[in-house]
Formats: sequence, C-alpha cells, structure tokens
Amino acid sequence: MKQIKTGLAAFGMSGQIFHAPFISTNPAFELTAITERSKELSKERYPSARIVRSLDELLAIDELELVVVNTPDSTHYEYARKALEAGKHVIVEKPFTTTVEQGEELIALAKSKGLALSVYQNRRWDSDFLTVQEVLNKGLLGRLVEFESTFPRYRNFIKEGTWKESGEMGGGLTYNLGAHVIDQAVQLFGLPEAIFADIDILRTGGFVDDYFVIHLLRPAKAPEVKITLKSSYLMCEPEPRFMLHGTKGSFVKYGLDRQEADLNAGLMPTSPNWGIEDESIWGLLHTEKSGQIVREKYPSLPGNYAGFYENIYRHLRLGEPLQTDASSVLDVIRLIEKAYESSRKKEILFL
Repeated sequence: MKQIKTGLAAFGMSGQIFHAPFISTNPAFELTAITERSKELSKERYPSARIVRSLDELLAIDELELVVVNTPDSTHYEYARKALEAGKHVIVEKPFTTTVEQGEELIALAKSKGLALSVYQNRRWDSDFLTVQEVLNKGLLGRLVEFESTFPRYRNFIKEGTWKESGEMGGGLTYNLGAHVIDQAVQLFGLPEAIFADIDILRTGGFVDDYFVIHLLRPAKAPEVKITLKSSYLMCEPEPRFMLHGTKGSFVKYGLDRQEADLNAGLMPTSPNWGIEDESIWGLLHTEKSGQIVREKYPSLPGNYAGFYENIYRHLRLGEPLQTDASSVLDVIRLIEKAYESSRKKEILFL
C-alpha cells in the first residue's frame, strides 16, 4: 500500500493532540513533515518527520500528498488556498473558514483541481455523540421532541498569550465549540429553516464571545424537534452534555468524551481501551420497554477520532465518500454567520 505522505502546517496544541497521534499510528499514512517556526518539539516523538520553518517550505515538498491546515482560524482560508494551488489534498481544522464566501471559493478551487478538501469535525466520533445517534436510531425515546447539546467550560479569567482569547487571529466560543455542536445537530436533524441566537462576552475583560445559546428552528429531517445548543466559559457546575426528551422517555448524558484528556495526558490512540468511557459517566435512559418503565444506565459506545483519518484514507485510496467533505460542512459556517447576525439584531432569521 502506498502511504499518504502528510504534512502538518503547525505543531501547536492541535497538531500535537488531534492530528500527529492519529496520522503516525495509522499505517496508511506517513507523517512526512511538520512546520515549527522556531522550535523542534516534534523531534522527540516523531524523529523521522522533517521539520520545516514555513508553510511555503512545507508546500515545496513535492512528495507531500496531504496537508493539514491546523493554524489559527483567520489563516485557514489563505493557507488552504495555497495548499490547494500547490496540488495538495487538504484537511482544514474547524472552523472551516471565517465566511461562507471564503468556503465557497475553496470548494470550487478543490473541485477544479480534483483534490479532496475536508474539515476536521472530529467530534462526530465522540463517544457521547455516537451513543446519542444509537439511542435515536433505535427509537428508544419514541418521537423525539427536544434536543439540547451543551459544551460546558470553566475558566473565569482571560488566558494570556493566546489568539483564541485576544481575537487578533479569530477565536470566540461560537466559532470554536459552536462549530462542533452545530455540526452535530445538522448531522442528526439536517439544516434548520431558521435560527435564533444570543451570543455575548460574560467574563470581565473579555475580547471575544465566551457564551452562546443557539436555537435551530424546524430542522429539515425533524421539523417538530426543539433544538438548543449552548456553551459558556462560566459553567463551574456543568450541565448535561446532552439532554433528549421524547414521547416515550428521556436520555441524559453528563461528562465529556475522554479522548482529548487522554491525548493531553500523553496516551496514544493505540493504547488499550482507547475511547471507552467509564461506567460512572454512562448516560441515563428513562423510558418504556415492553410496557414497563425503566430507568437505567445506557452503555456508551467507544469514541474513535481515528475514524476521521481512516475515512480520509478510504476516500483517497479506495474512492469511498468523504464524510467530512467541505461542501457538506459549509452549512456550519453559514449557521455561525447567521447566529451572530441574529444575536446582533435580536431576531429570528430565516435561511
């Protein structure tokens, strides 16, 4: 099998935690080059990967087939465009772009060159989200009427020295975590007919939004479902990650997928029991089975971010559909833009 020679455009938190571990442990890929502008942090863990000092130097490597644009938000459009123009397949970290117009231009460019353009929506492979999909597919709640997805965070101060807090190169909670919860909702229910949002800065001295509540109204696949998406940096006592209510019962799930925490702790995706949640944070299913009311823990499916890169391989080498094709993810940016507009105008906006 011809390996997919892959280059990282950066080796910050995203490169170290979300990309390099999965590229390096998948035999279909070779982690060929890593961009580090001044440091050499990657050398110890990935000694065979070449260190380059700029995006241009990375793109000049002829044998590179795939480039991961995992740089600050405001650079995604420019760097992805350069990589596509250089003839490389591209994975762009979320958020895909800052505007729909930028996204449309990149999608057209990739199509004209016959290149793959994917967005790293890795949380489609979160344990809790996979479990929610299973609960819905099995019809365990009857007809779903309400879906609430909350991404709790707690940091009651402004973190110094990060573009995500300063707003200088993008950032803001809606583009950051909103890109995940919106994408998950669209995966489940389709594009909504309208949106209503409240986005704000709650922490003292903040420069970018650190709170949002977004309502997606009359989604295409299930117009009757009431959808609420939430996140905040001031959730010291977290709310449930998911709450689903239906005509036959409810499913409530606390806690976050463990993969990010394990990666931060230095574990690799090949570690034993990867992505398997502890029974203590399994979701609660309260429903009706065979005429009997049950209230019990529901086993979580294993999380598996490696599934993202496995799909990239199967698309590039076997021609299978690209699950995170940029053209299908563009609606996430469309909804984020509409959410900000709705919050400014304090209005329901139709798509």
